[in-house]
Amino acid sequence: MSLNATVSAERVHIGFFGLRNAGKSSLVNAITGQRLSVVSDVKGTTTDPVKKAMELLPMGPVVIIDTPGIDDEGQLGEQRVARARQILRQADIAVLVVDAQKGLQAADRELVELFLQRKLPYVIVYNKADLLPQLPPETEREIYVSAETGAGIHALKEKIAAMAKAAENDRKIVADLIESGDTVILVTPIDSAAPKGRLILPQQQTLRELLEAGALSMVVRESELEGALAALNVPPRLVITDSQAFGAVSKVVPPSVELTSFSILFARYKGDLATVIGGAAKLDRLSDGDKVLISEGCTHHRQCQDIGTVKLPGWINDYTGKKLSFSFTSGTEFPDDLSQYALVIHCGGCMLNEREMKSRLEHCTEQGVPVTNYGIAIAQMHGILKRSLEPFPDLLNILED
Repeated sequence: MSLNATVSAERVHIGFFGLRNAGKSSLVNAITGQRLSVVSDVKGTTTDPVKKAMELLPMGPVVIIDTPGIDDEGQLGEQRVARARQILRQADIAVLVVDAQKGLQAADRELVELFLQRKLPYVIVYNKADLLPQLPPETEREIYVSAETGAGIHALKEKIAAMAKAAENDRKIVADLIESGDTVILVTPIDSAAPKGRLILPQQQTLRELLEAGALSMVVRESELEGALAALNVPPRLVITDSQAFGAVSKVVPPSVELTSFSILFARYKGDLATVIGGAAKLDRLSDGDKVLISEGCTHHRQCQDIGTVKLPGWINDYTGKKLSFSFTSGTEFPDDLSQYALVIHCGGCMLNEREMKSRLEHCTEQGVPVTNYGIAIAQMHGILKRSLEPFPDLLNILED
């Protein structure tokens, strides 16, 4: 996959934070060599987070995020500050931009505390250093630059690249579950919500990883699964299905073959599989009047049989036999206050980066609200959750707790 083809969710997200007129936008433009953000002497020029996926040497594929000033004022200012804080859930690296002439202010120190609380790698960048009579000594966490003259910009990029390298982890979607030469069948229903002419992102990423691992991959619809199994001389090592086809697929795949879903694989890849497994048990303890939040990480045109807003609520009502109330969010929307909800059911998060997906799960856990995801909820309601977790035997004990 070329760098330009790297999806945003797989790129390092670099957030630029700070007070108004600290020079965040000027610094973003200096680092990227592009005019990504509008620059002005007027405070509060950046009113909404500005995001740009690009290639940035020496880091490679990244998402640059320029945020509104954390000290913005008024009712609209409060909303802008809230949006800037939301970016903390997405950022893999935080760049705190400080006016070198003014030094760290109280709001800057509050941001540093937030970085530390979230265990977020960060660097404090003193901009406008060209206006200082003499540069103070730098530390591991601090660097002096000038967006105006370009001084220190290369060193800053090198520092950010080193932070990104240190934060890397060797996550796998499926490659660690199979060996080279194994056969894996991917069941990918084609319905009205599927993008015409291509597979949805989780299917693409899983297939790409299987190819790189040397597996023999078969991609079929659920209607062709039985014929595919019969055509094989040796049973497949694993069958991976779209969650919506769990019921039909589980009836066709013999018990001797391991079965799981894209949602389960992605819960492990960029979330916390143990947490969402535990959250599925709440489906059996819902009561009349309980509120359930169904949240998607992307935005798309709603189809008449949309899984999040139509199918899932229907399945949950049928499974529980309770009179429940459902709320829905999508894209960057995710409530700060979850206290009204008995359960949160999230999508697989293919369009969210690992940092934001884990942040949302932690947010639920901190507020004591059980959380699960689409695929695990569907497996629970079909009575096949235990079977779909067979590739992860160390997690089966969660179902027995």
